[in-house]
Amino acid sequence: MKEDITWIEVGRVADIPPAGARVVKTKHGDVAVFRTADDDVFAVRDRCPHAGGPLSQGIVHGARVTCPLHNWVIDLASGEATGPDEGCAGTFPVQVEDGLIRLGLRLGQLAAAS
Repeated sequence: MKEDITWIEVGRVADIPPAGARVVKTKHGDVAVFRTADDDVFAVRDRCPHAGGPLSQGIVHGARVTCPLHNWVIDLASGEATGPDEGCAGTFPVQVEDGLIRLGLRLGQLAAAS
């Protein structure tokens, strides 16, 4: 079954500091767009599956982020908690072309702002 995805431009890779994040607000919650030190880009729901901490304010290391509230580590590619912790923040598809980042939102997740 084909999934309907709408792509929205959310900025340039250069707009996000290495090992940093920006937040995109949607009708269904905030999405954290991460840039790793290697310039890979990932998008994860900006809510830790443990206690709802803002992952965009966490520490990015490799392709993971540590939640600022309770140090849960989330894999940016899968959104899954690592180690003994269990849970998933949820991910969103991203495209990067000529430095421009596009975020893929499934039908019903269309961006409201930012």
